[in-house]
Amino acid sequence: MIVTASASGRCGIVGNPTDMYGGSVISISTRERAICTLRSSQELTVNSSGQAGLIATGADLELKSDRLDIARAALTWFNIDPASAGFSIEISTEIPMQAGMAGSTAIVVALVGALDRWFEYGLHPWAVAETARKIENRVMGVVCGHQDQHMATFGGLNYMDFAGKETLLQADGEPLATIEPLQDFCQPPSLIAAHTGVQHHSGSVHANPRDRWMAGDVEVVESYRKIAALARTGKRAILDSDWVRLGQLMNENHRITSDLGGSGESNERLISAARTAGALGAKLAGAGGGGTILVLTDRPEEMATALKLAGADSLYYPLPMPGLTVTQS
Repeated sequence: MIVTASASGRCGIVGNPTDMYGGSVISISTRERAICTLRSSQELTVNSSGQAGLIATGADLELKSDRLDIARAALTWFNIDPASAGFSIEISTEIPMQAGMAGSTAIVVALVGALDRWFEYGLHPWAVAETARKIENRVMGVVCGHQDQHMATFGGLNYMDFAGKETLLQADGEPLATIEPLQDFCQPPSLIAAHTGVQHHSGSVHANPRDRWMAGDVEVVESYRKIAALARTGKRAILDSDWVRLGQLMNENHRITSDLGGSGESNERLISAARTAGALGAKLAGAGGGGTILVLTDRPEEMATALKLAGADSLYYPLPMPGLTVTQS
C-alpha cells in the first residue's frame, strides 16, 4: 500500500500573531506544499529532504534536532511501535523552511494525514489540526499558536477565530477553532511573499512576547486585542475587494507588531522598499527576526522587481489552494 498526503504552507494577511492569544487571523495558503508518503515496508526507514535513517526501536524515537525529528515526534505521539509499523516514510517540501510560512507545520500535518489514512484513525479536519499542534508543542516543545496547523489542514483563504484557545494548553473541552473560508465569495488579494534569506525558529521569536502577555503586560495585552480587531475588519475589506482598506489594516498590524519588537532589520528593509514602490500594504507573513514579509500590491511585476533590488532572497505568490489532501493506492 502507498499513502501520499500533502499540505500547504501559509502567509498571515492580518491578525497574526493573535492566534496565540485567543484572537482572530486572516491567512492565505501558499502554492508550495509539503509531501509525505508511506509505503509498505518491513523496515521503518525515514527519508526527509535527503536525510535518511532507520527507526528500529523505541530508543530511535529520541529527538535529535535534525530533519527526522518530525517523523520521530509523530510516531511517538501515536504510540507506533517501529518494529511493527509496516511502512517507510518519505518527506519532501517545496515550502522554504524557517521562513515564516509554516513549512515545518505543513510537514507535520501531511504526516498526520498520512498516518490517519494508514491506520484509519478517522480524524476530522479540526482533529488533524489539533493533533498536529500537540505534536509540535507537547512532543517537540515548539511555542506556537493555532494558525499554522489549521491553514495547513484547511488551505484556502480563511478568517479564523481562536477564542478560548489562548492558554495554548489544548485542554479537554476547549473550543475548536472557527474557520470561515472566504475564497468562494471574493477575488483573492494580489499578494507577494518575499523571503529575507534569514532563517528563524518561530518558537524563539514568540517566546518573549508570550512571557510578557502571560505576566499581564498591559502594552502587549492591549496591542494583541487591537490586532485581533484588525482581522475582524479585514474580513469585510476582503469580501468587499477594498484593497486600499486591507492594505491600511496590514500596515497597522505591522506597526503594532514592530513596536513590540517583533520585526527585524531584514524585514524592515524589504517592507520599506515595498512601501516606497507603492505597496498597498506590507507586513510580516509570520514571525519576525527574518523569515518572510507579505506585500499587497496592484502592480505585481513592478513590486517583484523592487523587492529583488532590495535584496529579497526569493519571491512567492500565495493563492487559495487546497489544504490537506490524501491519496491511497
